[in-house]
Amino acid sequence: MKISEILSSKKVTVSFEIFPPKKQDAFESVKNTAIELTSLHPDFISITYGAGGSTQSNTAELAQIIEKNYTTALNHFTCIRSTREQLENSINMLKEKNISNVLALRGDFPKDGQEGENFFPSGLCHASDLVPLFKDNGFCVGGACYPEGHPESRNRDDDIERLKYKVDAGVDFLTTQMFFDNDMLYSFLYRLQTAGIRVPVLAGIMPITNANQVKRMVDLSNAYIPRKLLSICDRFRDSPDAMKQAGIAYATDQIIDLISNGVRGIHIYTMNKPDIARAIMRNIDSIIAATNGVIGS
Repeated sequence: MKISEILSSKKVTVSFEIFPPKKQDAFESVKNTAIELTSLHPDFISITYGAGGSTQSNTAELAQIIEKNYTTALNHFTCIRSTREQLENSINMLKEKNISNVLALRGDFPKDGQEGENFFPSGLCHASDLVPLFKDNGFCVGGACYPEGHPESRNRDDDIERLKYKVDAGVDFLTTQMFFDNDMLYSFLYRLQTAGIRVPVLAGIMPITNANQVKRMVDLSNAYIPRKLLSICDRFRDSPDAMKQAGIAYATDQIIDLISNGVRGIHIYTMNKPDIARAIMRNIDSIIAATNGVIGS
């Protein structure tokens, strides 16, 4: 099923994101994680790509398993280090696996890149360049967005302008980078509306269950960390169980506030931890059911 159809049929959706293994001998473990996550009945599961497409085959294989046996899958796809022929072969491979949903990304530059290397031999240098290629082949296409601005954008206006170009290229929905202050998202959504961007936006939630995650999240996304979350991390840094419980509670509060304010898509970055996803879903299952009008909720 295409994700655009799912988004149009429900008032609120919940999706999960997982990452495939870098090494083949870990594939079974990650596959079992994905299967366990499907038991929580997400609307779809998103599978990431490694830098430079380093986990491409594992991403597609996991997506095929999920799509064929459990629920809708979203296959991440990047244009870094791919020739035009490789891109076309990959698209044909996804079709053969009956994968109809992709998240079009430029991708992170690989750490083993050489000085002067041409990272875009296909001539497609941005996610917006990939979008028409997939749309012409019948895919539902998602895109990424950054509530606090893309790290490479000159300013927020430039970021919105680039995002609109990507949406105008044919993106069906957007998924946000992780954020920890909901006001950041509300301000971002207002700017999108002002710019005429009307596609569904899924709010990316990352549960912080280990205090050491905070620095890494800031390094990765440059996200603003509210004082409330910093206080939680400081207080429970040396108590792993308490930190985990507090992090799940913080993410739950974020999600409840988002749904209460009309946000229609929740995308949980699970970090391949089904127990954390399960705890959050247990906290919000009645809220999701009631919002979607399920009888008996």
